[in-house]
Amino acid sequence: MQRLALFDLDNTLLDLDTASRVWVQQFAAEYRMEDGAVDWLIGLDRDGYPQREVFFAKVRERFVLPDSVEELWGRYRLQMPYLVRCRPEVLDGLARLRASGWRVAIVTNGTADNQLGKIHQTGLAEAVDAYALSGAEGIRKPDVGLFEIAAK
Repeated sequence: MQRLALFDLDNTLLDLDTASRVWVQQFAAEYRMEDGAVDWLIGLDRDGYPQREVFFAKVRERFVLPDSVEELWGRYRLQMPYLVRCRPEVLDGLARLRASGWRVAIVTNGTADNQLGKIHQTGLAEAVDAYALSGAEGIRKPDVGLFEIAAK
């Protein structure tokens, strides 16, 4: 029987929290936001607005930004893959699992471009056997279908 280990991407295999803090600091500096903006942005992210379109709509409104929600969201997706890090111990652990006969896959929600960028930029593409991305498959966790795709 083939053994299979499925992992989430953000804040499981990758340190998204640290990358998000770096992004927020850069974003606030780019728009010359007032003191307290970084804490407000981090709080908004943690207050249940994981859907980036909603997040950026609230940010745009609060700071009266000239860029559209789509532009802000698009720039975030382009930048975030370069900010996330995968700890060497994680890559080593995945390599040890595979060496001991396990098949390893990533199952993650998110847009395909952003999640694929993270997987490739961090070396995870070479460290796993497969990945299933909700943005590519049109199915979101916890739907079992996304896990079935990864298992195949």
